[in-house]
Amino acid sequence: MAIRKASSYSHKICRPYTRKSRSKGKDYIKTVPQIKIAKFHIGNQQAFRDGKHLFNIRLISEQRVQVRDNAIEAARMFLTKILDEKALGQYYLAVKVYPHHMVRENKSAGGMAGADRISSGMTQSYGIVIGRSAIVRPDQDIFFISCADEKCARDARDALITIKAKMPCRTRVIFEKVALQISK
Repeated sequence: MAIRKASSYSHKICRPYTRKSRSKGKDYIKTVPQIKIAKFHIGNQQAFRDGKHLFNIRLISEQRVQVRDNAIEAARMFLTKILDEKALGQYYLAVKVYPHHMVRENKSAGGMAGADRISSGMTQSYGIVIGRSAIVRPDQDIFFISCADEKCARDARDALITIKAKMPCRTRVIFEKVALQISK
């Protein structure tokens, strides 16, 4: 079955009720799905720690929104592919959000008449867990890229502008040059 569109989940105001308990009888969620995000840190992390990267580019959310883990992973895969082609070994990419919250779906009853749980039938039943999502606040980083030179930074900025369409919210890209610290 296909994934439902992002507007079904992304613009919820409150945090989803996702109770996970040590005792099985008190759980509302019996099974927790695996996270689809393969890696959270990619690239030359040692050069970033040593201060050799001069440019930082960030993708920032402008809204409070739930972002599903498959959207984050699709954007991460695209960024990794572009940056590996154009600037191999000269960048560091970090995913700054973590999908803690469970997304549930009440299955529809197909072609049969009766209680369709997608509408308000059966008094807000819980449904089954179909995935995970990260709640992103306004002005929170979603992706962070650090680059060694200006050409790599421009390519990273263009890639972040391209993946804005994969995010279910309004975003902006912040491009900044890091000041070098001279040690005495």
